[in-house]
This record gives sequence, C-alpha cells and structure tokens, in this order.
Amino acid sequence: MKKRKLIFTACLTALVFITGCSDEFLTREPQGSFSEGDVATADGVEGLLIGAYTMVPGGGLEGQTWHNDIHSWVFNIASDDALKGTDAGDQPEQSFIEAYDFQSFNIHIRDKWRGLYKGVAATNIVLTTLAEVEDISDERRAQITAEARFLRGLFHMEARKMWRMPTYISDENFALNDLQSTKIPNDREIWPLIEADLAAAAAVLPATQGDVGRPTSWAAKAFLGKAKIYQGFDANGSPNLAKMGEAKVIFDDIINNGPFQLMDKFEDNFKVATRNNTESIFEVQYAISSAADGASNRGIGLAHPYTDPWGCCGFYQASQNLVNAYKTEDGLPMLDTFNDANVSFDTDPVTTLSTYTGTLDPRLDHSVGRPGILYKGFKIYQTDFVRDLSYAGPYFSMKHVAEPEAFGQGGWGNLSANNYRIMRLDMIYLWLAEAEVELGDLERARTLVNEIRTRAANPEGFVPLATQGTDRNDFTIEAGTPAANYDIATYDTAWTDPVTARKAVRFETRLEFALEGHRFFDLQRWGIAAETLNAYIASESQQRIYLQGRSFVAGKNEFFPIPIEAIDRSAIEGQPTITQDPAY
Repeated sequence: MKKRKLIFTACLTALVFITGCSDEFLTREPQGSFSEGDVATADGVEGLLIGAYTMVPGGGLEGQTWHNDIHSWVFNIASDDALKGTDAGDQPEQSFIEAYDFQSFNIHIRDKWRGLYKGVAATNIVLTTLAEVEDISDERRAQITAEARFLRGLFHMEARKMWRMPTYISDENFALNDLQSTKIPNDREIWPLIEADLAAAAAVLPATQGDVGRPTSWAAKAFLGKAKIYQGFDANGSPNLAKMGEAKVIFDDIINNGPFQLMDKFEDNFKVATRNNTESIFEVQYAISSAADGASNRGIGLAHPYTDPWGCCGFYQASQNLVNAYKTEDGLPMLDTFNDANVSFDTDPVTTLSTYTGTLDPRLDHSVGRPGILYKGFKIYQTDFVRDLSYAGPYFSMKHVAEPEAFGQGGWGNLSANNYRIMRLDMIYLWLAEAEVELGDLERARTLVNEIRTRAANPEGFVPLATQGTDRNDFTIEAGTPAANYDIATYDTAWTDPVTARKAVRFETRLEFALEGHRFFDLQRWGIAAETLNAYIASESQQRIYLQGRSFVAGKNEFFPIPIEAIDRSAIEGQPTITQDPAY
C-alpha cells in the first residue's frame, strides 16, 4: 500500500518559494523573488503546490497566526456563541469585533485579507508555473490544476464570507513579477467564479486520494454545494430556490453515493485519535512531534484554558446564550424559550460537581467546558479555567482542544495535531435539510435532522460522571453514569409548518457546530443576523456588562469592511482599484 502522508507538513522548502514573494505580494517589490522558470519542473511545481496547501490553516503570514486562522474564531466572537474571553485588556482589537465596531484598520481584519490573498497568490503561482513545465504527464498536470483550483476556490470562498464584495484574482490576471497584475477591481459578484473553480476541480479530482489532506472529487462537490447553499437566501432572508435546488442535487449525491457515514459518537469529530474518519470529507491537517511544532494548530493556540496544563491564554469563551440553547423539554430543543432562564454554573461545595439538574442535550458537554463536568478527559472543569470570571463568565470552548493523550508533544502544550474538520457529512445532512424546507419537503428535512439527533443520543458518547480526587488534577470516572441529566429525542411528529421546520433546522445547526467558527456566517447568510444578535446582546449584557450599549447595525455589520491597507495598495496611478463597502 502506498504510504499516506500529511501533505501540509511535507516539503517545507516550498514555504521559502512563497514567502520569498514578500508578505504584501500585491504592493511591494518582491525580495529574493524567483521566476517561474526557476521552478518550472515537475518537482518544482509539486513543491509550489505544497506551499499553497500550507496557506490553508491560515498561519502563513510572518508575525501573526491567529488573525487569519482557518477556524475563524476571532470573527466568530461576533456571534451569539462566543465571547472574546481572557481579560479586558488582552487583544483589544478583538473587543472591537465583539462589539460590532468593525474598522477598516483593525489588524485582525487586515491580516485575514492578507492571508487569504496570499493563499490565492500561491495557487496562481502553481497554475502559471505549471503552464511552463514540460517534464510532467498530462494526467498529473490535470490533477495539479484541479487541486490548485480547489484551493483557490476555498480561499476566495473564505473571503466572500468575510466581505460583501471582495476581489477575485485568477491565473489569467496573475503575473508573479508584475505588481500591477493583481490589482483587480472588486466590481463583480465572485460567487460564480468560486463555483467555477470548485466545479472544475470536482470534474477532475479522483474519488479517493493516496495522500491524506488532498481533496477528492467528493470534497470539491461538497464545497461547491456549500457555495450554493451560502447563496440560498438574500439579505432579507428570502430563499433563492434555484440555488437551493442546485445544492440539493449535490448533497443528495454525496449522501446517496459518497463513501461517508456518520461516526457513532459525536466527540469523534474533535479528537486527534479519530482524525480523517469516515465522517470527514475534508480536514485541515496538522502535525506535531516532540521535535517540531511548526505544522501544528498554532492559529488557535491562544484559545485554550488559562489553567494548567495549558496556562494560556483564555481566549474564545462560550456565551451563556449558547449554553442555554442546549436545554431540552421532552428531549427536544426549546426553540423559542431556551433563553428565558439560565443554565446555572453552580457547583456543590463538597463534591465540586454541577448542581444543575435540568435536562440537557449531551452535545453541550462536548462543546463547552462548564463547572463540575469533566473537560475532555483532563480534569473536572471549574472556574479556574478562565482568566477573569467577572469579565467573560464561567464557560470555555472545547472542540479544538486535543485530548490528554495528544497533549504537550511540542514546545508549547497548546499546540496539537487536532485537525480542523472543515467539511463533514453532518454538515451535508443539515444543509440538505435547509434546502428541503425551502423546496417544500418538510418530512425529508425532519428525517435528516433526526439522523443527527439519533447520533447525539448514543449513550456511549455521553460525557461520563467524574468525581474529584484529593488533588485538583485527580478524578475518578463513574463508568456508565452520565455527567448530567442528558435527555435528547427525535422529532416524532410530522412537520407541517415551514416556519417551525426552518427554525428547527437552524437550531440543530447551532447545536451541532457550536464554536467551530461557523455561527456568525450562518446568521449572515440566513439574513437574520441583526434580529438574532441584537436580542442576544440584550440578554447577554445582563451577565457581561461590557456589552451594554452595543448594537448590530442591519445592512452593515453582516460583513466586515475591506482593510484600508488593501484599498490604498490597490492603486494604479494614484487611483485605488478596490473600493470600500458602501456600508462603511
């Protein structure tokens, strides 16, 4: 059998090729640059392709890693799932994002643009160089082209989620040593161009890959479907039935004919030990060893608990609103009343265990650290996990944290090889359920949602009760006893009202993907960000007083401003080719 490789960690010399073009490839004369002829060989272009892959995690800009991290956790703090966390003075530019004070000079927004378009540049370098390569087979040429176009589609999709009108840069525009070539106006909708890249990739890529981390035709189809479902509603929340229909065809194909199946346990999507599993369609690959951590999940390293064994840095805490969303009644979500009363974070003074006895969806304790509950196998979570309890509250994010068996293998314990499952089968199920609601098949939507809830209800996947030992890091697991009063059921009554069905699908999406970086963009694409987030601020600010007086502006805050640096540096003969979002 062919040896499988983690391609994001191979051929580190490719990074030299890419970073040699300078961090601001659009604006400065390249330092230590190379010509396409220097690497216009089969081996050279393969190295360049690896260099393009290394940009996917988002850490390919010198001097920053988390601003452009693929998890988008910095920008998800603008959702109702997450708070900036840590303390008030740490990374204040994130506080502006949390408060919907989006500024074109915010360095996180700036570096997100820089990182994504550096990724675009890397893919275009592959394509333009490949055109000069002679010592390569036609089959491999086609595969490299397909992989590069897949990545280019991915980078542009991430940009389109962030900005209302970003620019699209193709290899036809791109010339490595011509700084003017990439100064493309942002005067057109780029979704059709993203779709074209992903469709072209899907037509050529194989159904399976020998190297872990390379996209398959199924991955390209899944992202193509995502591009369509992200166009499924207009700014006012009205459905685009044509796009819904196109997405449905793709998602049906993946479910009916693809090689994927849901894992038995929800938690298996968030552990190092179960990477690249049968549910995974495309993962951002990380790797780490005792000798090297450069290919680890560095971009989300700050978002770890403040206590040992991590000790840094307390960012990306969970909101009370999110925790409340996991309450159940007769096993079902409380779609309209979930936030009427808070899940308590009180613990028993003797046992230190949670005293909350209400019924909960078991996915809560795989998604959020809360007092009195075992935290991902490390120890029983308490408020010492957070840096400033009075500032950002008692809860913490969890999914991206590696389990104890995979902890501390590199120079900084927060770094791990816990892959980011950016595309999974459960996403396909719930996107298809969205489409079915709008297209009128409410019962198919109910069936799809119930598939997800049935997996969540598997008692083998419940977090177990753990009792405190004499030492803070010591505990005993009570086998067979759940950590909380978990009660989750399927929807067993026919769905007849599309409004309720739509609400149920969207609620399920929140529960399944909480704190994975998607929530803000889901609210954006559904056209309900303003109403949802202003209601959230009204309630959450009762606990987090620094949110008082904040508001989300409809028609503006759904997207971020284009960085002023990008506009200034797009100028030709003193006139910028990129224009600012009129909302800003």
